[in-house]
Amino acid sequence: MSDVKFLDLHGDRLAYRDEGSGDEVLLLIHGMAGSSDTWRSVIPRLAKRYRVIAPDLLGHGQSAKPRSDYSLGAFAVGLRDLLDELAVPRVTVVGQSLGGGVAMQFAYQHREYCRRLILISSGGLGQDVGWTLRLLSAPGAEFLLPVIAPPPVVRVGNAVRGWLSSHSIQSPRGAEMWSAYASLSESQTRQAFLRTLRSVVDYRGQAVSALNRLYLTSELPTLVIWGDDDRIIPVEHGRALAELRPACRLEVLPGVGHFPHVEQPDAVIDLIDEFVSTTATDVEPVESTALNPSEPSR
Repeated sequence: MSDVKFLDLHGDRLAYRDEGSGDEVLLLIHGMAGSSDTWRSVIPRLAKRYRVIAPDLLGHGQSAKPRSDYSLGAFAVGLRDLLDELAVPRVTVVGQSLGGGVAMQFAYQHREYCRRLILISSGGLGQDVGWTLRLLSAPGAEFLLPVIAPPPVVRVGNAVRGWLSSHSIQSPRGAEMWSAYASLSESQTRQAFLRTLRSVVDYRGQAVSALNRLYLTSELPTLVIWGDDDRIIPVEHGRALAELRPACRLEVLPGVGHFPHVEQPDAVIDLIDEFVSTTATDVEPVESTALNPSEPSR
């Protein structure tokens, strides 16, 4: 996979990957506590046919982590500005987990930039979410996280992970969850994580829903990919979306958890490739019906 690139966006450093070429551009948006590295198994193959742009969202990965707005609307504006900087007029938006919520917000705010929408284990489609995230959204979690993920424990865990990998003992799902956990050992990342989490989750579950505004992008070709063993956001959310929008295509992968692009990358690549090649996007892009940039769709 290509090296990470950087640009200055409104005074903050934004990290991103930009690989491949072609008229079709894929914008890959990672999940909470993730980074563009989550796409490491799919970017090289996708880049053989498409230009692939995968940013580290603000507050994540190697991007800056300012005391700032981490709402879905703010993330969507940042992605629009990134595309403008790279002179990319339209993209197929691919979002996983939190990235799915950002992708739907982007499609709503900036419809003229979107050719297609691909959601992978997406947030923003129902209230249910894993109890760990609900608990971490509670007041006082900022005092608990340094105890849960202290640097010495993370260093030992990384050493164990390296040993297991060297002996060909791997769990893609476990590795992805460990990467998210390990990132929380760093203070600025923890603060950005909590700001992001609390913008979309509270003790009752997901506090943000795109369902009441999806009709505004009803003409946008949409593919939904989910694992039937997702313990973080249940596959029932994908099925509910498919019932609400019959034109939406739903693909459920058996035995797969919350990270289909990591657990079964070849299947996800094939689904994306087939979807892009068989969906026409000759509908004239409509003007954006933008929200206040800091206001998530509720």
